[in-house]
Amino acid sequence: MKGPAKPQGIKTKIAAAGLGNVLEWYDFGCFGFFAVIIGRHFFPSDDPFTSLLSAFGAFAAGYLARPIGALALGHIGDKLGRKTAMTIVISAMGAATVATGLLPGYDTIGLAAPIILVLLRLLQGFAVAGEYSTSTVFLIEHAPPERRGYVSSWSTFGQFVGLILGSGVGALVSSVLTEAQVDAWGWRVPFLLSVIITALGFYYRAGINESPAMEESEAQQGSPVVEAVRTEWKTIFIYLCMIVMTGVGWFVAYVYAVNDLTSRMHVSTAKALDINTLALFGILVVTPFAGMLSDKIGRKPLAIFAAVGTGVLALPLWWLIHHENSVYIIIGQLTFAVLFAVGWAVYAVMMVEILSPRVRCTVISIGNGIAYGVFGGLTPLIATYLVERTSDDYAPVYLLMVMAVISFVATMTVPETLKRVGRKQSDVP
Repeated sequence: MKGPAKPQGIKTKIAAAGLGNVLEWYDFGCFGFFAVIIGRHFFPSDDPFTSLLSAFGAFAAGYLARPIGALALGHIGDKLGRKTAMTIVISAMGAATVATGLLPGYDTIGLAAPIILVLLRLLQGFAVAGEYSTSTVFLIEHAPPERRGYVSSWSTFGQFVGLILGSGVGALVSSVLTEAQVDAWGWRVPFLLSVIITALGFYYRAGINESPAMEESEAQQGSPVVEAVRTEWKTIFIYLCMIVMTGVGWFVAYVYAVNDLTSRMHVSTAKALDINTLALFGILVVTPFAGMLSDKIGRKPLAIFAAVGTGVLALPLWWLIHHENSVYIIIGQLTFAVLFAVGWAVYAVMMVEILSPRVRCTVISIGNGIAYGVFGGLTPLIATYLVERTSDDYAPVYLLMVMAVISFVATMTVPETLKRVGRKQSDVP
């Protein structure tokens, strides 16, 4: 028989949940920053572009594992507990990131080097698929009812702290060491430093109490995945349609657009990354305030604002991003940041307030895995193809506008959830 849970403040829960999200995107930032060097070491070629393309291919391989990770970790989170899933996730992510920093290159172990690197990216993608969903559900279930939006927003906050931190550590290493040192061994340092985030995250997660919703619910006899697909397939579809706009939007505005600025608009890579970083700070500022606002006026108005704002402003914002004046580019990216941050602040909490505790992690994991792993991951490729086929630089933003319409329609089918606490087990067939 379990004894009474040790009292813990909400700040401890936020730290436990947030550090995993920091680690997830720290790795993303590090890999992106050193992609050229990683390409040379693990995919050597006479053509530097081929090496770089191969490195990004290895990075993209992680997205292939996300749907599988979403099913597996959603199942664990709903059946064995949020704490168990969160502990597994941060251990796997940390191991994959540190191992990347330790892995010998092609010159040392030959073909094994790129094969192991791809396997590590697959492990990373598998674990990442369950990070945001389980940690956010955990936070919401621990949060006071009147602060669910604000508390849950810190998961998204942690993601972008990690991205800025990863890029920042990469920039620091590059400025302190010589170019030869960075190429030889310095690029490994940021990956190895992730052990600090991993250790802190594991410490906090190992010591946290399980979610009260899990402790109060009856043990499941069957599979949460089967139950979710059988009883909540409509909710999964609606959630996917709601969030696909931000999945596609992130890759259009902050991945494809950066490449477009450097390759077509002849903006320097350093300048493009500086503008991107400003937009990320915009997300950091807006997200907690949007979560707090949703606790006052409701989740649905903010989700509608994000969809309508993106649909209406996408064309002029795309024009701003492609302007010669850097101020215009910054305004365009910051406005996209505000719109997406408002959506990210409310999507997950809406689902938790609708769903039974039995399937919350599974539903959100599946939706995120498809929206960000499949639709989002393929967006740069699709955008490039559309521009090439149509000779229209605005083709990617037309795609984003379609996603905004889909998000708006899906959002309108969802009732306001502010005063709800999720369906009871007895409500689920």
